[in-house]
Amino acid sequence: ALESLDFRNVLEQFQKLVGKMIIQKTEERSGLYTEENDEIDYDKFYKTTRALFGSAVKDHNIQAFFRKAINNLDMPDWLEIFGCFTAESDVPLSQSEESRVFLVSEKKQITDSVVKRKDVIKGIVKVSHLDFIITASQKGVITIFNNEVSSLYFHQDAGWITGCDFLPQLKYVVAVTESTVVVWDYKSEENKNNCYVIKPMKNCLLCVCTVTTSDHPAKDSILMGDDKGYVYLLTLTSDDFIMKQYKAEKESQFRVLDSENFNILKRRLHDDWVGRVKYISALKCFGSCSSDSLRSFVLDDIKRLEDNLPVKEFSVPKGVNAFTYCGKAKVVVTGG
Repeated sequence: ALESLDFRNVLEQFQKLVGKMIIQKTEERSGLYTEENDEIDYDKFYKTTRALFGSAVKDHNIQAFFRKAINNLDMPDWLEIFGCFTAESDVPLSQSEESRVFLVSEKKQITDSVVKRKDVIKGIVKVSHLDFIITASQKGVITIFNNEVSSLYFHQDAGWITGCDFLPQLKYVVAVTESTVVVWDYKSEENKNNCYVIKPMKNCLLCVCTVTTSDHPAKDSILMGDDKGYVYLLTLTSDDFIMKQYKAEKESQFRVLDSENFNILKRRLHDDWVGRVKYISALKCFGSCSSDSLRSFVLDDIKRLEDNLPVKEFSVPKGVNAFTYCGKAKVVVTGG
């Protein structure tokens, strides 16, 4: 009972912290806010949250909660910062017909990992025709697992890596961070200058996927989603990576390409974060999903990103976090 009372008191303090932060941000956007000594920035929010809850709340959850609160100026769900899990002892012995639980009897761990502690995998892609797997970690390790494991460490100052994919025509690896697009020529024998960085991107990029429609041997397109509900279409050609077009940064091994030189189509399809984008070649459509309850899932022709015609959209309470398509059953499945 005492623990319950203490936790409720901590929750009330945290709610006051978030409420004050939202009031400040609301006044700031309306031009009424005057700077004070007790302004709640991310550092102060992080330190206070850590002092209240200790190690029970993970760093990436604090960052996500803070970003979502100031973007939407609303109180996000508690699950977004606390999460849910079930202990092994809590698994029921009997399983009802409505909810069957399959228990995994064995788990395997890859010990020879290139990802360091306190880092997480944010994207994993299987490239079947080349027989290798690409992974991208949050803190910047992009790895190809094949006969010889090869890695690129991309040290980014402005944000974390949020997703990755493979460009089948150009044969490059593409990844997105919160503010840049990273293109890696993994076949290059050079130790340096084999990675391109397209920046700046205006909003925070959260996901990326390849559009598998091009038969042109030197052209690929990618879809991206951001934290403002926009879906982007970016087409890359071999000409974009000619040496004359990049500018070298001091103490950097990467070639920097100005995003202003690219024709990037975009359209706002959701009122919240775009959690995932995917091109479904069998349907000749793209899909995008969001935690937005009104426009949770969009499935339509990629040409809709070029115009303002209505799109096929679906509403799901509390939004959609993931989706996939089964060609055999001819169904799209979503998970909220």
